[in-house]
Amino acid sequence: MRFYRQPHAFHAGIDLHARSMYTHILDAAGATVFERDLPANPDAFRNATAPFRAGLVVGVECMFAWYWLADLCEDESIPFTLGHALYMKAIHGGKSKNDRIDAAKIAGLLRGGMFPMPTCRAGFELSRCVTDCRS
Repeated sequence: MRFYRQPHAFHAGIDLHARSMYTHILDAAGATVFERDLPANPDAFRNATAPFRAGLVVGVECMFAWYWLADLCEDESIPFTLGHALYMKAIHGGKSKNDRIDAAKIAGLLRGGMFPMPTCRAGFELSRCVTDCRS
């Protein structure tokens, strides 16, 4: 299992859904500096992360709608990390779960160097290319 261990000033954990994204941002000391449920669109993300842009890293659990956020982060020069869904569940599989808790756990795993990354990103990119070519 590979972990994301790069140090950053701000760590954003996002529990992403098709129409909403619960965003939780921690500073380097672990204090919550932003926490809100946002619509899943580029403008909402840009506005929410604007004050933390210098030194921000974004972590998202792997799910079907992560591509647009990865592309947006790349366009905005923000490091983006995709989390391995099964390993994340194994690391923080608590009984009490909701979007707020999930986003906070993602940010905490990212900050603590325990954010599990997918083992084969090339497979994700290949499937993405096939999907994009069909549209």
